[in-house]
Parts: sequence; structure tokens; C-alpha cells
Amino acid sequence: MLDASLLAPQTTRALRREEYDRLVALGAFEDERVELIEGVLVTMSPNDPAHASPIEVLNEFLVVALRGRARVRVQLPLVAARESEPEPDVAIVPLGDYRNAHPDQAYCVIEVANSSVSKDRNIKAPLYAASGFREYWLVNVPERVVEVFREPAPEQYKQRARYGIGETLSLEAFPDVEVEVAKLF
Repeated sequence: MLDASLLAPQTTRALRREEYDRLVALGAFEDERVELIEGVLVTMSPNDPAHASPIEVLNEFLVVALRGRARVRVQLPLVAARESEPEPDVAIVPLGDYRNAHPDQAYCVIEVANSSVSKDRNIKAPLYAASGFREYWLVNVPERVVEVFREPAPEQYKQRARYGIGETLSLEAFPDVEVEVAKLF
């Protein structure tokens, strides 16, 4: 087997989003959980109960709260900056017909992290900011907090806050939609 560390950077190239989409359509990754991040195929963490439960809670609540105002997508692709097509755990996107193209805008993107906190904070947050996604929530399972990122800029969000058990947070685009942090854990 080839030791990838022996390859010089000029001998590899990033996968373009259009190429990735064609490979997906052909079934190339049928039995794999991968997403495209900055032109690189990245494996996704498995869904253990601590990861799956907050996704379920958010989905059930947000679908009802946002009915007729936004679409709630669970573990589905978004078109993002820098040749990326991440599959966040939850994305709140504008109403629309996404049969022919994945959304490229989001009111809020939510990642639930158990073993992937560092990746979601240090790789996904800057990517989502560069994509112009208005708000990003990192549901940090080990610390039992929700890290909220707002005001996207080219490389990072300008505003960051943490909400813990006993606190309630609301969506910036839909301030009437409030989530009790305790219900996520």
C-alpha cells in the first residue's frame, strides 16, 4: 500500500464539487459516510446515541416551529465555499425546491459533536463562516453546552457565545424559536 505521506503536495489535487456530485450519483460512496471538505473526502463520525439524540430532538422541534417559514434538513448536503459539500447534522435553509440542487444558503447550520468537537470548531466553523451561513451551532456533547457562532466573515465568525444547561437560546433569523439547552442532553 502506498504511504500517502510520501506524496509531494503537487502530486495530489483536490476533488471539485461537481466531480464529487457525479461520483455520488454513480454510487461511488454508497456504503461510506463521507463529505467533501475543501476538496478532500472526509469520513464522518458514527452516530452513537449521545450524537443521535440531540439531532432527533432538534429535528422534531424545529420542523414544527419553522413549518412554512424554512426547511429543516437532517444530515443532507449543503453547497459551501472552497469546493465543499458538508452534510451537517441539521441545516435550516430557505424554503425552496431542492430536487435539482442542494441549498447554498442557510439560516443556521448545526453540528452535534461527541468525538469531533475539535474538527467541528476548527474546520467546520471557518468553512461555514466563509460560506456566509448566518449562524452556526456546535452542540458540544462532552461539555453539555451549545457554542453559537454568528456574524460570518471571510474566515471566521465575529461573535461566539456558549449556552449551558438551564439556558435557552434562540435562532437569530427566527427569534421566536427558542431551544432549551437541557433538552438536548
